[in-house]
Amino acid sequence: MDNLLSIKAYASREAVPIMQDEGCDFICDYIKEHNCKNILEIGTAIGYSSIRFASLADDIKVTTIELDIDRHLKAVENFKAAGLSDRITAIHADALTCPLEGLFDLIFIDAAKAQYIKFFEKYKENLAPAGVIISDNLSFHGMVDDLSLTHNYSTKKLVKKIQKYALYLRTNQEFETTFYEVGDRIAVSRRHQ
Repeated sequence: MDNLLSIKAYASREAVPIMQDEGCDFICDYIKEHNCKNILEIGTAIGYSSIRFASLADDIKVTTIELDIDRHLKAVENFKAAGLSDRITAIHADALTCPLEGLFDLIFIDAAKAQYIKFFEKYKENLAPAGVIISDNLSFHGMVDDLSLTHNYSTKKLVKKIQKYALYLRTNQEFETTFYEVGDRIAVSRRHQ
C-alpha cells in the first residue's frame, strides 16, 4: 500500500497522468467479479493501475505497453518494488505497431486518446471470447460534454477525437458498449454473443 501511495505522490509531483481512484476501483471490482486472469493494458504510464490489477489475486497476469521510455523504466522499477515483476510483463513499444500474441480476458485502453479507435481495432483480435475492452477518460475532465471548458485548439481537437471514439463505440455492430459515469467516464465493450 505504501508503494501505491509513493507512486501517486510521484505522479502528482511529476505530472504523470494515472487513473483516478474511482475508475481504478471500478475496474478492480470488474476483474474480481468476472474472474479476469489475463489482462492487457495499453498505456502503462508508471505502473499504478498494473500494480493494482495484479495485486488482486496471485494468479492474475498483466501485460502492459508503454511508448515513453522514462515512464516505462519507472514502471519496471515500481513493479520490482511491489514484488510483481514475475506477473507483470512490461513492454516498451508503440502499441500501434507492437506484435502481440495471446488472448486476454480484459483489455484496458488508457493511452494516446487520439488513437483509441486504432487501439480498439488492433487489439480486439487479442480479446478472449467472453472478454471485454475497457476504455478510460471518455469525459476528458468534462470537456467531451462541454467544449467551452477549453479554448486551447489542440485540446479541442483531442476532445473531438474522443467524441468520435464514443460514437464509434455506440454504433459498433460487433460490440455492445455500456458507459459508466465513474472516474473520468469509462466504457465497457463486449462482443455480441
